[in-house]
Amino acid sequence: MRRRDFLGLACAGAAGWPLAALAQQSGAPRRIGILVGFAETDAQSQARVRRFRDELADLGWRDGRNMLFDERWASGDKATMQQHAKELVARDPAVIFGVTVSAVSALLRETRTVPIVFAQVSDPVGSGLIANLAHPGGNVTGFTNFEESIATKWPELLKEISPATRRAAFLFNPETAAGRGEFYLRPFETAAPALGLQAVPAPVHDDGEIRQAVAALAGAPGAGLIVMPDAFTLVHRDLIIALAAANRIPAVYPFRFFATAGGLMSYGVDPMEQYPRAALYVDRILKGAKPAELPVQAPTKFELSINLKTAKALGLDVPPTLLARADEVIE
Repeated sequence: MRRRDFLGLACAGAAGWPLAALAQQSGAPRRIGILVGFAETDAQSQARVRRFRDELADLGWRDGRNMLFDERWASGDKATMQQHAKELVARDPAVIFGVTVSAVSALLRETRTVPIVFAQVSDPVGSGLIANLAHPGGNVTGFTNFEESIATKWPELLKEISPATRRAAFLFNPETAAGRGEFYLRPFETAAPALGLQAVPAPVHDDGEIRQAVAALAGAPGAGLIVMPDAFTLVHRDLIIALAAANRIPAVYPFRFFATAGGLMSYGVDPMEQYPRAALYVDRILKGAKPAELPVQAPTKFELSINLKTAKALGLDVPPTLLARADEVIE
């Protein structure tokens, strides 16, 4: 390497700027859209989006310098999601980060050219977002939430912590759930009979229908509840947890933060791990990679959380073997 070239690189390193970021300083800042299917007031979702933005900053993409962010939140509402998608695409972003299947679906109705990276999406193939996991095709790639087989694990856990359960309802919103709920519902209904469970689909669209579904469930002996992962159930989790507690219904949830908020048990992925990984994909796209060439990646970490305080309130004795498998026991 020539001495002049070496000194140039050394100065760049001393300034603390990655070369890719320095190259962007001579032009206009790149614009990134962010469309989140959850409520803006949700602390968990805010923390994950901050993690995404912090990872981009670590990669040299700094807000207000070589990067501009346009951020929108939709609170699980389909109409709001579509309006925000239209607004984001109209601002001519270099790439859009979409969170939840309903958010990405809304974005695809507005553009088939702007690169989209997603997180917390189930069944991207069945939902029509990509061609296949290894070779997504088109303008979309990202990180999946769950495989459908996890829907057989939730009733197993429900039966293990509450052996008296005979009837299990699966709560979801068909407007926001993967495959209108069928992605998880089919394996759940297949697995339930072998566990001595009657599977009860419980589609809901608003607070009133959630209340009705839980009240109907509470009216039968041996009732249990499983909450499907979708933007709607995450937005309404406090109501669902409160109703399950008030009606003394054992319930299994898809994410740890349900259990820490008072839910009986959760089993699922750690959503936080997907956000820095999504930032790495955005960085690669900003440097010239095509979404079609970046394989969709599955989650790498699952966690089981049990809330002993809630179990005690429901009169449940948690089996020692189940406690031993738990990643977190909340007392």
